[in-house]
Amino acid sequence: MLRQRAASFGYAFRGVAAALRSEVHLQFHAVATVVVIGLGFYFQLGPTEWALVALAVGLVWGLELANTAIEAVVNLVSPEYHLLAGRAKDVAAGAVLVGAVAALIVGLLVFGPRLWALMN
Repeated sequence: MLRQRAASFGYAFRGVAAALRSEVHLQFHAVATVVVIGLGFYFQLGPTEWALVALAVGLVWGLELANTAIEAVVNLVSPEYHLLAGRAKDVAAGAVLVGAVAALIVGLLVFGPRLWALMN
């Protein structure tokens, strides 16, 4: 049982790594995550701010990974264009967009005042 649990984590990490190698948007999110973490340490965020940032980052990563999985399955079952296949992919991409906008708002609320103070 413990070996199965450990293997499932291995599969999950393998999936994240595969998506990172193939998905340009996820690579962008990875760079943005590093920048955000660096800014968090620089500005010495408090626990609540770290929690908000972590939730925002996790939301975007989770949605991007789900989008990647949905696109792969849609491409597998519908290699030719189909209206419903296109809609599924568009909706999945829309979910990522909504999550990214929410994360941007969190970032502006957490980092905006600090960055503004640095510029003035």
